[in-house]
This record gives sequence, structure tokens and C-alpha cells, in this order.
Amino acid sequence: MKQSPPKSLKQLFLNYFWITVGAFLASLAIRMFFLPNNLIDGGVVGVSMILVRLLGEKYVPVFITLLNIPFIYLAYRFIRRSVVISMTIAIALFAFFVAISAPLPSFDADILEVVVVGGGILGVGLGLIIRNGGCTDGTEILALIINRKKGFTVGQVILFINIFIFSAYALIFLDWHIALRSLMAYVVAFKMMDIVIAGLEELKSVLIMSSKPQETQQLIMHELGLGLTVIKGKGGFSGENKDLLFVIVDRLDLSQLKDIVLSEDPNAFMAIENLHEVAYGRSVQTVSKKRKRKRAKKKTA
Repeated sequence: MKQSPPKSLKQLFLNYFWITVGAFLASLAIRMFFLPNNLIDGGVVGVSMILVRLLGEKYVPVFITLLNIPFIYLAYRFIRRSVVISMTIAIALFAFFVAISAPLPSFDADILEVVVVGGGILGVGLGLIIRNGGCTDGTEILALIINRKKGFTVGQVILFINIFIFSAYALIFLDWHIALRSLMAYVVAFKMMDIVIAGLEELKSVLIMSSKPQETQQLIMHELGLGLTVIKGKGGFSGENKDLLFVIVDRLDLSQLKDIVLSEDPNAFMAIENLHEVAYGRSVQTVSKKRKRKRAKKKTA
């Protein structure tokens, strides 16, 4: 079992605070939207909700806890201790909030509103939990282990498991409508979860190949206030040594970056890719903020 570097008390407090908020929101979605309308989530929570429909709603926190215990053990064996601790706390909080929220009224509305609103709240809750290192669904742990052992991606494993769960739900209750509605709610939750984890800010990585790398570099740094990395390269056909410029930019500055590069070198080549997240140290963040302030002053001047 791998050890992760220790976190500060402040970071731990913030992580567990947002895990608590996420568990609360996810429990509201389950109690007010999913259970009253016979919808299920994917993974272990989905299996728990199938059993709950067969045996009674009062057992939902029990099944959520018991069915996740084997996956907690797998996390302990094959991943690392911090995941086990965060996962155990997240599952305990989620089960606790599901138990105490039983008296809450159901959300009475059109099924489309239930799917969209309920799925959105569930996605935000689960996204907050995952973003802060927690987990309420053991299938994600299983998917990580299979990914390491067999090479299948985490997304492929989770998709296969959930297709099996939704299909089983339809066959058990002989109703494909509830399975399809549950699948739609799962898709909404998945997209909202992705937004919470990755954020709305779209970052781009740009690799620039120019015949005027020094001039282009100075323009990017002084006009846009962006940092960049110079990568030593070599032409495949010509064999000439070339400097490649690597820049990370948000989507609002991307158009201006392209204009600046092409105005300096109309024959420049740019490869642009989407980024979900960029992690950097405090000193880099401080420099970036100072450059943005300088750039803002230039625009207002």
C-alpha cells in the first residue's frame, strides 16, 4: 500500500468540509428525487437502490455501507491509506445523511425535471466528494485496480458495470422506462460531476513552431503576460535545430495569442489541445497574478 505525502490541517479541514457538503447534497438527490421516482444511480449505490426497492427504503443506508466494505478493503490492499480514510468517511457521511433525510418530502414534478434537477444535484455532490479525495462508490476502486492489472480504462470498466446494473434493473422489474430514465439521470449526474471536478475554466496548451522563436517569445510574454517554456527541437526533414514554444492559455486569451503569433510569423504552426486542469506551485501562481495585473493596467492605460 502506497503512502501519500501528509497534508496540512487546513487542507484536511477543507477537504473533509467539502466532502461533508457533497455527501449532504448527494443524499438529498437520492431521497427527494431518485427513490420517490424509482430511479437508481450507477455502481454500488445503484445496486443498493435495487435491493431497497425489493426490501424497503429503510435499508438504503445499510446497503450503501455494507456493499462498499469489500471495496474499502480493496482500496487498502491495492491503492493507499489516504484513499481508504477519505472513502470511509465519505461513505459514512453519505449513509448518515441518507438515513436522517428520510422525512424529507419528495420532489413532485415532471419526470424530465426530476431527471435533470435530481441528476444535477447528485453530480454536484459526488463531484465535491471526488474533487476532495473521497469516494462513495466502490466500483471506482474496482475500476482503478482493473486498469492497473488488465489495461482497460477506468471509464470502460465503470461503463460496463453500469450498463449491467441498469439492464438488471429493467429485467428485475420488467420496465425499461425506469432503466432509461435512470440512465438519463446518471448521464446528467456524470456531466455535472465532471464540471465540478474539472471546472468551467477551459485551459488550452499551445505548441508553437516559428521561424522567429525569440521575437514571438518576447511578444507573448510582454503583450499577454504569459509564461512559456522553450523546448529544444529538431526538424524532421531539414535536420535544423529549432526552438518550440509551449504555452498554457485560457480560452479568452487564445484568439489574441494566435493573432500575435501569426502577425509576427505568418507561417508559424500552432498545435492546440484542451486541458482539464493545471497544477502549479505558489510561486508560479504569484507570478501569473502579477503579470495579469500588469496586463490589465496596460489595457486601461
